[in-house]
Amino acid sequence: MWEKIKFEINSALGCLIRTNSQHWNLITKIKHPEIDGKEKEVIESIKHPVEIRRSLKDRSVYLYYKKSGNYYYCVVVKHLNGEGFIITAYLTKNIKEGEIVWKK
Repeated sequence: MWEKIKFEINSALGCLIRTNSQHWNLITKIKHPEIDGKEKEVIESIKHPVEIRRSLKDRSVYLYYKKSGNYYYCVVVKHLNGEGFIITAYLTKNIKEGEIVWKK
């Protein structure tokens, strides 16, 4: 059975990004509870990032960064055939190394 889509948005790169409720709960309740209640910030990080980098380990994975105080929201997204899905999201003080593919 397909899980209900939690949200889907068009990224700054023109890619349709989505996540389902089950995966969103895994991110916000287990992996990165600091993101719980920050759905709006995650969506804004995808729509209006300050920078997008391509992962050094997997060229189909992109890291979307949005500044918030002394931290960045980092939303890790897998791109496949013009669409994508959120792998995870978290707060970080530093932008990871990787190829810059988009910058504000």
